[in-house]
Amino acid sequence: MSVLFINYPKCSTCINARKWLEENNIEFTSRHIVEDNPKEDELKKYIKLSGLPVKKFFNTSGMLYREMNLKEKTASATDDEMIKILATNGMLVKRPLVVTEDGVLIGFKADKWKEFFNK
Repeated sequence: MSVLFINYPKCSTCINARKWLEENNIEFTSRHIVEDNPKEDELKKYIKLSGLPVKKFFNTSGMLYREMNLKEKTASATDDEMIKILATNGMLVKRPLVVTEDGVLIGFKADKWKEFFNK
């Protein structure tokens, strides 16, 4: 299984997630979310694969999210509009993201990751 780990290296949650992947001997390709932000077409694919609403992909605790007043903007935005916003800056995207052909994980919860990888 091909595993893409989209992360921000200075993020403590991402550091813990990377450590978990390594401890569980899961090979992955790492991608810096700011240097190589997911594009619109990738986000559409990830969202569909995750089965989650677009809003779940926003880093709602990030400073940029608050500065841009996205809570209010996303309340009435279409999915396509939200995807366009997400594609503008990696710091808007909740992280880490794990992408495989079987699904997408957003954020890090060890129990959910264990369940996902032990299917």
